[in-house]
Amino acid sequence: MREPLREGMTLEFKFTVQEDKTVPFLYPESPEFKVMPRVFATGFMIGLFEWACIQAINPHIDWPREQTVGIDVKFNHIAATPPGLTITIKGRLEKIDGRKLLFSLTADDGVELISEGTHERFIIDAQKFNAKVAAKAANANSTAGEE
Repeated sequence: MREPLREGMTLEFKFTVQEDKTVPFLYPESPEFKVMPRVFATGFMIGLFEWACIQAINPHIDWPREQTVGIDVKFNHIAATPPGLTITIKGRLEKIDGRKLLFSLTADDGVELISEGTHERFIIDAQKFNAKVAAKAANANSTAGEE
């Protein structure tokens, strides 16, 4: 039997930054990004925070029938991280409000704090969620032909 989610539970997650997680790789089709510094991209950092929370949540829900989706991010990105450094994310589940989960998180690259903030996730029934998204796509595709 799995242990339920509880306020106050903590997480720690580590990730070594690879070259393909730097700014020039964020949107390969963007000529502006291609010439930017090869440092850990803010867009990838947000995804890393999400991944850390997902890893912490999944043992406590009926994965994969239940999953979580990100619904809010509030982070700064205060220091650049070159490839090769390992980022450590530490966090705490601050609040559970029904199916909404609020985390406080920090990220450190072994040299300095690179980010801190909050992230909210929402527990979903994957089948129902995917059906709703498919219906939205079908509706958008059918109305696109009317223009």
